[in-house]
Formats: sequence, C-alpha cells, structure tokens
Amino acid sequence: MYLIKKMQSLRQRILNLTKKRYDQKKRCLSTQEIIERDDKYAARHFKPLPDVVLTKGEGVFLWDKDGKRYLDFLAGFSTINQGHSHPRLVKVMKEQAEKLAHTARAFYTEPHGELGEYLTKLIGYDRFIPMNTGVEGGDTAVKLARRWGYRIKKIPNQKATIVFAKDNFWGRSLAALSASTDPLCYNDFGPYMPLFDKVPYNDLVALEAKFKENPNICGFMMEPIQGEAGVIIPNDGYLKAVRDLCTKYKVLWIADEVQTGFCRTGKRMAVDHENQKPDILILGKALSGGMYPVSGVLANDEIMMCFEAGCHGSTFGGSPLGNRVALEAVKILEEENLAENARKLGEVLKNELGKLPKDIAVEFRGRGLLAGLLINKGISLSCII
Repeated sequence: MYLIKKMQSLRQRILNLTKKRYDQKKRCLSTQEIIERDDKYAARHFKPLPDVVLTKGEGVFLWDKDGKRYLDFLAGFSTINQGHSHPRLVKVMKEQAEKLAHTARAFYTEPHGELGEYLTKLIGYDRFIPMNTGVEGGDTAVKLARRWGYRIKKIPNQKATIVFAKDNFWGRSLAALSASTDPLCYNDFGPYMPLFDKVPYNDLVALEAKFKENPNICGFMMEPIQGEAGVIIPNDGYLKAVRDLCTKYKVLWIADEVQTGFCRTGKRMAVDHENQKPDILILGKALSGGMYPVSGVLANDEIMMCFEAGCHGSTFGGSPLGNRVALEAVKILEEENLAENARKLGEVLKNELGKLPKDIAVEFRGRGLLAGLLINKGISLSCII
C-alpha cells in the first residue's frame, strides 16, 4: 500500500511538472504577439524599430527573440560603454543586491562615500551628488547654478538667468524642454521655465554679447560635443574660450557630459580634448554601464556647499546598489583603457566610412566612438549596410 501511494504521488508530480512546462511553452509569445501587446498597453512616446524584440545582450552584440544577432551601434543611447552584461558588473550588482539594495539617504552607507571619493579624486572636484537620470543631473546643475548665483554672485532675487546653447538636448523634464529649441520637444508643454536664454552653439561672439548685456547670468550650460543635434563638434579652441569668458564674467560653466563622458570620445571626458575644467560637470549614462540608472554632478565646495540638507534630493539617488554598480563601471572604463580603445576604433570607423561614395555619404562627424554620418536624402540604408 505504501509503495502504491508513493507511485501515485510521483505520477501526480510528473503530471503537474509536464503541465507546467506545457503551460510555459503555450504562454511563449511570438515576436509579433509581443509587439502587438506592447502597442496595445504601452504609451506611444517611443517608436521602436519594427519586427525586432531583443532578448539578450553580451559585449557589443544583441540577440532578438528569433536568435538573430546584431552589432549594437546604439549602445542603449550611449550607456553601454563597458559592453552588455559585463561580468564584473553582473557580479557586483548581484553581490550588493543580496546585501543592501536601497535605503533612505537618512542613513550613511559605505558605497555612497566610496563612489564620491573615487570620482572626485579621479576627475578633480571636491564633491559629488548622485542622482538617477541624466535629466536629473541637468536639473541639479541648474539648481546649483541659481543657488550659487543668489548666494555667491549676489544676483537679485528671482533674476538668476541660465544661458543654454541652441540645439541642445539633455532630457524631457520641464526644465530641459524649456531650454530646448526643438519644437518636437517643447510644443504644447508650456508655460515654460523663466529666465532660460539661448545662444547659438560654437558662437563665441554671441556668447560674450549675451554675458555683457545681462549681469544676472549665473550659468552657461552646453555639451562639449552636441549629440542629439547630429554629433556637432565645435571649433578648436571653443571650449577654452568658453572657460575664459565664463571666468571673465563670473558665470558658471556647466558641461553636460552625460553622453560624451566616460571614454566614448577617446578621452575620459570630452572637455579633456582641450584640457579644460568646467565649474559644474554633469555625468550619467555610462556612469553605471547601463546596469542601473545612475547620474550625478561634480563641483567644488564653493558651488556644491550652496546646497544644505533638505533643499535637494532623490528617493533612489545615491542608493547602495546604484553607487556600487557605478563605482565598478567607472573602474572598468579606467582599468580596461576604454578611452584609448574608443580613440583607435574611432579612427578605423572614420577611415572605413570615408570610403563610401560621395554621392551617398556627405560628411562623417565624430570623435572616438561618438560618431555620425550625414547621408544624402533619398539614399536607402541598404546602400550603406
């Protein structure tokens, strides 16, 4: 009797397991079904590539649901500088998640100061404030500049102005779109943030004229290389001249290195191509290797200490998990010498794309592996790929 009951129990377990596996297989959706579900339930603020559902990433490659492999030139909007699923990042993320993933910033945690110490010593600033996304980093920089403007520069209350380079892109918050000159970003989202002014990118005459006409300017925010605008590289000497003008008129130079930073252009930071140091440096994207949302701002004490407890913060910014992943991500960039790798491969990319017929490719623009190719209108991508 005992053996009969055991056999019946085993039979039932096998049946249950078989049914479970059958149900799992039955629930496995096709590529088209996944796309249709996404289109039905998700907001339409992005337009993904048709007929592709990605399931795996490793190094420079991606795989879709049907097993097709792709060379990833998008790199998660420039976040995957270390490569997909870098084993060191996977290991660190697992280890930290098992110990302590998140706690309120009401408490000290070791990874917070550890990341701050590493970044400030590596890049050369006094303090670091961690956030989550690039646009939060930009918002933080704007708040810092205005607080500094009132407390240090002594700008009259409610008069502090930020100047932005036209054709910028640093996110989609209200502050970011208020700084934008792209109607697709800002249309039908007003009213906009006040005292956000704009000047043409790479135009020193216009910048100095703006500084002269308004003594209440506290900051000038720009990308060392404009990414979303089409990989626009300024003239040689532009960054140094920006540094000199900002110093002359007592304006904080805010460099948005969210996309250009951390080795993509062949240097640790894009401002390093001219050996310049902004007053405020905004970091993001590759800061965490695409494993976890981490951004932040670097500045010296005169600026950063304008923030006191309670005036700024984020629920997830500075979490133990985010800090630990970011620390390892930056160490990978440094230890694997990925800036030099980007410089070398950027030259290869430039040389090879330069061989395209002139009736197809109009212009190659780029530094390192931040690159863009301007092609003639009407040319099919199949002519290039």
